[in-house]
Amino acid sequence: MLFNPQLERRYLWDNLFASATWIATGLAILVLLVLLADVLLDGSPRLSWQFITSLPSRKPELAGIAAALGGSIWLLVLTALIAFPIGVGAGLYLEEFSIESWWSRLIEINISNLAGVPSIIYGLLGLQVFARWMQPLTGGRSVLTGALTLALLVLPVIIVSTREALRTVPDGLRQAGFALGATRWQVVSAHVLPLALPGIMTGTILALSRAIGETAALITIGALTFVPFIPNNPTSPFTALPIQIYNWVSRPQQGFHVNAAAGIIILMVVLMMMNATAILLRNRFQKTLT
Repeated sequence: MLFNPQLERRYLWDNLFASATWIATGLAILVLLVLLADVLLDGSPRLSWQFITSLPSRKPELAGIAAALGGSIWLLVLTALIAFPIGVGAGLYLEEFSIESWWSRLIEINISNLAGVPSIIYGLLGLQVFARWMQPLTGGRSVLTGALTLALLVLPVIIVSTREALRTVPDGLRQAGFALGATRWQVVSAHVLPLALPGIMTGTILALSRAIGETAALITIGALTFVPFIPNNPTSPFTALPIQIYNWVSRPQQGFHVNAAAGIIILMVVLMMMNATAILLRNRFQKTLT
């Protein structure tokens, strides 16, 4: 075999790049593990049922996460109820029913761009539209305003994931339905959508996982940092887990820093439960369809 210096240099650069990639990945995982260990060591002693069920307090040993956890649950449920049907419907229309035109291409480009817009921009939009213009309906700076704002934030992600899931369905299935005389809606509703549903559900839950960790948008629309009650209706003032954690971290007392670490653990548990739910739903729908 002839010696090829150019080929040898290419292999050398490939190996160097692969090594650098592994080192960077290892460093990132190491930093993440150190942060997780630090949070667990600080927050684990504070975790208790009393901490979960207690309301905020000016005394760190009496402060709890109940109001923030209740607000996050309200936000999660309302955001899902608003964003899921609109996002899935928009993705279905764009992928299955819209015709190729400059207008549809313009909408697709803008949806892709909106997925990368910083969350604070959505917060400013929600503050003006939902908290001010629509105050008689939303109650101003309320849970409903926060849910509508977060729904706008996750809609592009849900639409894109819906379209990607629909594209995984073979075109032969659609053509077979048309050949048997079915309408487009019958083909989509009876065959295409059920097959794409696992991917749609996974993308939706992952989008909601992003929403539940948002802070900037909620602070912009006026979410409170101290709420001495659990929200009981969509027009109530509210706080959320990330905002409560931010408030505790900014306090000078060490006890609040311990509370913040415990709140981070609870937030991570909620996120892991949502991600696990996405995996279980995907696997269950896939088994049902097969």
